[in-house]
Amino acid sequence: MDLQRFHVTLSHGGRPIMHGWWPDLPTAERKFAAWIGKRGGRDDARIMLTDEADGGRVLKAWPDEDR
Repeated sequence: MDLQRFHVTLSHGGRPIMHGWWPDLPTAERKFAAWIGKRGGRDDARIMLTDEADGGRVLKAWPDEDR
């Protein structure tokens, strides 16, 4: 099991300010949604969920127009 497979990043002003890694997708998706609720109201906030085992492929992005 890869403990850092799914990566969630919060960026502000184009710079990453928060990271989290989880081994399973359901947990990472819950964290992604929670970060939107807690941190998504900031101007210029960007939140991404990527699969590091697939070369960093973006699974979800907020706001959606980033994809």
